Amino acid sequence: MDLFIKKRIRAVQKGDQNAYADLVDLYKDKIYRLCYRMLGNQHEAEDAAQEAFIRAYVHINTYNPDMKFSTWLYRIATNLTIDRLRKRKPDVYLDEEVNGTDGLTMQAQLPSREASPEEAVESLELQETVQRAIERLPEKYRSVIVLKYIEDLSLQEISDILGLPVGTVKTRLHRGREALRKQLGHL
Repeated sequence: MDLFIKKRIRAVQKGDQNAYADLVDLYKDKIYRLCYRMLGNQHEAEDAAQEAFIRAYVHINTYNPDMKFSTWLYRIATNLTIDRLRKRKPDVYLDEEVNGTDGLTMQAQLPSREASPEEAVESLELQETVQRAIERLPEKYRSVIVLKYIEDLSLQEISDILGLPVGTVKTRLHRGREALRKQLGHL
């Protein structure tokens, strides 16, 4: 896989737009999911994901081949979503109401087994509750929680994406989990 990606990147750097389409196809779902979990709004997440891919394309010549392409792309997307969050709401508090579940469809995330209607409703409500709790986290905790638990990235990958020491990532994960635990303690 890495060889395929490196070949595609070299082709893009030589001007092959079709090679970039291959990279977009490979990462579009992951980048959208990251943006959605950070922003909590389908349309805004689509815009942010698209902008991340455009920025990556425009700056592909600055890509360091010693770094994983996915890490570089996640960093671009994470920085974009953080910038959008800062523009949207300058101060975020843990107990503050946050809107942003527009267009949220949780049906795709239901387990494939047949569930009773009651179980389906409970599952949707729980997922919506967790998503709202994540949205209420300050951006510095939200980003590490999403990257670790939603995107399943390692501490080192998160460190590379956010440009933070691993120790800081661990601290933010701990504090983010504690904040979520306080918000979701009633469950």
